[in-house]
Amino acid sequence: MQQVFVVGGLKDQLKLLISLQELDIRILEKQSIINEIPLKISGAETRLNKILANLEKIKQGQESLEKKKRDKERALDDINEKIKKLKTRITQIKTNKEYQAHLKEVESVEKERYAIEDEILLIMEEIETSLKESKSREETIRSEKNKVDEFKKKLDGEIVEAEKELSALHEARSGISESIDEELYNLYMNLIKSGKGLAVVEAKEEICLGCNMNFPPQLFVELKKNEEIIQCPQCHRILYFKSD
Repeated sequence: MQQVFVVGGLKDQLKLLISLQELDIRILEKQSIINEIPLKISGAETRLNKILANLEKIKQGQESLEKKKRDKERALDDINEKIKKLKTRITQIKTNKEYQAHLKEVESVEKERYAIEDEILLIMEEIETSLKESKSREETIRSEKNKVDEFKKKLDGEIVEAEKELSALHEARSGISESIDEELYNLYMNLIKSGKGLAVVEAKEEICLGCNMNFPPQLFVELKKNEEIIQCPQCHRILYFKSD
């Protein structure tokens, strides 16, 4: 069964409860805005962090290419030195057969040199492409960072404004709650906890708008008078009737 409170000045008490509920709804909304701001900032930073990670990957690739290029250049130096030594040996050749074998060895080593030179050119092209890509990413990062900084600045302003409004709402709430009967206020607070922030709800056409359940017609007749503190038989929230 629904609980009915009979205290002095019920109409005024009910009005105070309705006002308190409206304030608490607004307080929850403002607090929710404040609580969501760090998530918004985190979301804005996610794209920037992805671009930064991508740039780091590109730079690691550049370092790998530079090392590969240095290794190839050292190999090229070794081959050039080998060719130089081979050419100095030509004075020691005495037969045509030795000369032909020497030429083939020089030719083989020179082919190896050309192949390494081609590889170095390809690596240099890859490095150039990578440098262009990293430069593009750096420009994107600067642009994205400016956007994130502006967004943070905007959200910081929203926090300051929301906290200012929240402070005013809490002050107004304190004034109202002090005027409510202690037993009623305790009931209200218990309903706030159990009703997910909703303790006082409107009733329309014999329906509680808190739980959307029907209640007895006679109860609705009494409720329309707004002379008693009446709770919903189903969800136990405090009901009130708003006349046209």
